[in-house]
Amino acid sequence: MIETRDVIDFFDRLAPGWDAEMIRHDAIIRLILDNAGVGEGKDVLDVACGTGVLIPDYLARGVASVTAIDISPNMAELARGKFPQENVTVLCGDAEETDFGKSFDCVVVYNAFPHFPDPERLIARLASLLKPGGTLTVAHGMSREKIDAHHHGAAHHVSNGLMSAEELAAIFAKHLRVTAVISDERMYQVVGQR
Repeated sequence: MIETRDVIDFFDRLAPGWDAEMIRHDAIIRLILDNAGVGEGKDVLDVACGTGVLIPDYLARGVASVTAIDISPNMAELARGKFPQENVTVLCGDAEETDFGKSFDCVVVYNAFPHFPDPERLIARLASLLKPGGTLTVAHGMSREKIDAHHHGAAHHVSNGLMSAEELAAIFAKHLRVTAVISDERMYQVVGQR
């Protein structure tokens, strides 16, 4: 079982070098955000935002607002420092516990899902934050096999491993209408709509 304190400590240690180590595949990110319905005028919740790697992508799409949250104080602090825009709010906290005071058109969990201790509880909570017609997406910019291999090393104690997209879709289906299930050599994504 993943311990929340271990996750916080792990990502706090990595935060200073996070952006320098990041690998981006812009075409895959565009596809993920297209499938997630991220676009003009939308209110987006970015769960486990890290240093805010997707915030520029949301802003480029003309979203109305971005609420980003990360459980790591160091990650959240870096993201907050990079995005002073009035329509961007960066919070430090647990997405399952935080009262956001609003609902969202799009909730995105990008490159972070294996680090949540209870996937069922997370999906139920995030689905409840959606506006009618809103979308929840869990996505990774690489294959399930590559994610699991990557987490097998130093991150093994803070990762559950990435369940199959079909297993995750079954959890989504308890709360949402599943609209996309992708797991191939390039990416992993499950999308559900309220």
